[in-house]
Amino acid sequence: MTVLVNAIVMVGMFLVVPAGLRLTGLAELDRIRRFWPLFAAPGAVALWLPRGPTATALALCYALGTVLLALHAPRRARRGRDLSPAGIALLTALVTPAVAALALVAERWGHELFGFELEILALTVPHFHFAGFAAALVAGLVCRVDDGPAGRFAALSVPLGTLLVLVGYFIGEWAELAGAVVLTAGMWTVGLLTWRLGRAEGRDRTTRLLLFTSAAVLVATMLLALSWAVGEATGLPHPSLTWMAATHGLGNALGFALCSLLAWHRIRTLHPSESRTA
Repeated sequence: MTVLVNAIVMVGMFLVVPAGLRLTGLAELDRIRRFWPLFAAPGAVALWLPRGPTATALALCYALGTVLLALHAPRRARRGRDLSPAGIALLTALVTPAVAALALVAERWGHELFGFELEILALTVPHFHFAGFAAALVAGLVCRVDDGPAGRFAALSVPLGTLLVLVGYFIGEWAELAGAVVLTAGMWTVGLLTWRLGRAEGRDRTTRLLLFTSAAVLVATMLLALSWAVGEATGLPHPSLTWMAATHGLGNALGFALCSLLAWHRIRTLHPSESRTA
């Protein structure tokens, strides 16, 4: 499972985060985006080294980049910059990579942060790259296009669900299940709006296929996440963590995040007004 999880994390580090930062359209993030490979490269190397000082130091390099990114969220909030549902989703996207990096540093150090097992910390890293950063960013994008009740629900429920899942780690399985329910509802709404976006008149075939793939994958991957959370809370049979990494994790990384971001980059090029997030 380690090899697969590490590969998924590298997709998040090298592709999803910089591609997502470009989609934000925020000029103040351009410098971080340009230098992002300098943070991602040592973070990626840290994944493959044995736990210890060297791996921890390299993970800290990646953490530095995520902290610089996260610092833009309170700055925008203090200035009252776009605290609409879509804006809140964007602020969430800016912060979540830092949560992933904190888990990475602790896991590479071999420290059970807040009492969490190292295996759980390792899985927290991809979770907050995809269910955190990518999901919140895409929720904000679809809300910009469809600012009705469904769009606002998606933009608010994805950050709320992500937060509840995080809090659930500390409280217990039932709280984590509540977070999974909220996050699943938000992600399925994102999938619905993404599907509608793909059906829009004048949409080119490639963009349409990417959007449809992203929406369809969300149905399956979030159903898996929900079944796992239900099983953890109730003791009912549910997929193993290895199976979840190979299905839910890989599907969210390639089928949802990459397809969504590629589609939105095409939309930004062909229909710039649809992708404005700031």
